[in-house]
Amino acid sequence: MSTINRKAIRAKVRRRIRRKVSGTASRPRLAVYFSNRHVYAQIIDDVAGKTLCSASTVEKGFEGNGGNCEAAAKIGKLIGERAVAAGITEVVFDRGGNVYHGRVKALAEGAREGGLEF
Repeated sequence: MSTINRKAIRAKVRRRIRRKVSGTASRPRLAVYFSNRHVYAQIIDDVAGKTLCSASTVEKGFEGNGGNCEAAAKIGKLIGERAVAAGITEVVFDRGGNVYHGRVKALAEGAREGGLEF
């Protein structure tokens, strides 16, 4: 009986997504990463190789548990507000190989509430 290597499967899906999804100056990429304890989001211009803005649950101002749907929604709203303040309204969503469900969906909906379109 063989075991499923979920980490390898996610890495393969992530590579497949990154072949198709790329951020430009006019429409940067919203990349998300989830660890068991924290949520991270960055808006990236892949052409210039620059991170335009970011938000995560490890920041000093964040209150509450960092690894649940509620935290993901807060980070989504925060990254949306920071992006709008930086003059970014449209992004391409990079779910990072994760299924669009749970924390990923909560972060995406929070970013839309914060003013981002994707």
